[in-house]
Amino acid sequence: MSARLRSSITGSCSGAAPGPHAWRQPRRSSIGLPLVVAGLLVVSGCEQIEQARDHFRDLTPHETYQARLNVAGLGESALARDWETAGRLALAEPLSVTLPYAEEGYISPDAPEATGYRFRLERGRKLTVEVAVDSGEPARVFVDLFRVPADAADPMRPVFSSESPVDVFSHEPWRGGEFVLRLQPELLRGGSYSVSLEIQAQLVFPVEGRGSEYIYSWFGAPRDGGARIHRGVDIFARRGTPVLAASAGRVSRVRDTRIGGKVVWVRDPVRNASVYYAHLDSQYVRDGQFVEPGDTVGFVGNTGNARTTPPHLHLGLYRRGEGAVDPFPFIDPVRATVPELTVDTERLGAWNRVRNGGVRLRAVPGSRGDVVRELDRHTPLRVLAGSGSFFRARLPDGTTGYVAARLTEPVEAPFARETVPAARAVRTAPADDSPVLARLDAGTEVPVLGRFGDYLYVRTESGRSGWLVPGRALAESLREFSPRTTSDERASQPGASR
Repeated sequence: MSARLRSSITGSCSGAAPGPHAWRQPRRSSIGLPLVVAGLLVVSGCEQIEQARDHFRDLTPHETYQARLNVAGLGESALARDWETAGRLALAEPLSVTLPYAEEGYISPDAPEATGYRFRLERGRKLTVEVAVDSGEPARVFVDLFRVPADAADPMRPVFSSESPVDVFSHEPWRGGEFVLRLQPELLRGGSYSVSLEIQAQLVFPVEGRGSEYIYSWFGAPRDGGARIHRGVDIFARRGTPVLAASAGRVSRVRDTRIGGKVVWVRDPVRNASVYYAHLDSQYVRDGQFVEPGDTVGFVGNTGNARTTPPHLHLGLYRRGEGAVDPFPFIDPVRATVPELTVDTERLGAWNRVRNGGVRLRAVPGSRGDVVRELDRHTPLRVLAGSGSFFRARLPDGTTGYVAARLTEPVEAPFARETVPAARAVRTAPADDSPVLARLDAGTEVPVLGRFGDYLYVRTESGRSGWLVPGRALAESLREFSPRTTSDERASQPGASR
């Protein structure tokens, strides 16, 4: 995709309702939403407001596509039902990831698929999502960001929704919570994709050359013997250090006060907030001036009631209807980074197998992730995506998790060959009730590519791969060969001497 779409969505609860640039579809109702929301503001919290928004919002492109399938009479077809189910499961059973996160993957056009990522986004953080899809042909890819409601019985709250082309969008929640990002192509389309979920502080750190380690007085600390609390954070620096605008906005007040000394107030219209800079040695802006993030608004000092303390900036953040809020999560830089992708991306979407027994399938990509299952040698798995040095993979029974890519190998080269002693069926899945892919006559030799439970993963003479129950004699006489296995690989197997 070459087009780039940027959207910054903010608001009083989970962020403003999706703007007109996000999706434009016929509305569900023409009843006055402002009147409903105004009433709820008086008697209810954010969850109730979001319920009202959800009732009156426009259809998302994903929902519109589903509705058009129904209108065209295709909604009850097996393919359309599978597509709808895949989208629903991506929301009900998403991957749990920790931000920042990135992966490259492959979605097969042969069967409806969707991928969901669930993560926590804290207050004060800005989420930037970058999606790229290479399908090789024109295709719609639906990208949806949802807030997870407090009540599990409530539907997901759409925050952003689009169809291709879409590359980048951002979201700044005023309150933290759980979110799910879903990626799903239209029917009969797929291809390679990449997803990146980056986070950063919503505001610029306001003292030049300093970081959060220079904050020595915190929001909520007692003042005047407990008579009041500290309504900001104090960032210490040398006198005269430039104080920077934490966000874009218009200077609303430049004053000299008894408590704050020389102060500057900047109104941030995007976040419906005012940023307060106090104890300045001098101010560098005037009333009504517009500033961009990083512009100098003044210089560090100790004016006002800070005359007996070392020079520092008192930073306050005030929001209409809420008052003073802790500015720290809005300015604290994010230090975590996304691991470099080192896996072989040519193996995405293909069947692979683990090289040794005891390989662990984990819940997250990392050696410290919870173990989902320990895998037997030659267990086949379909590689869905790569993240860092791990593959995200699905086992033949549908179990998904992450496995170290270095412990896997492609299945193309068989590790054994056997002759079927009696006529047997090769099936599409390792289950007795799965459809028959091919039938083998007695005496047919088959290359063995993998093994899962009581089934062998084999390749037929026509080149198609499927699952075969070997029978007792065949299972017991399975002759392994592995010409590419080195002595080091054999030594790494469980129980081997080192």
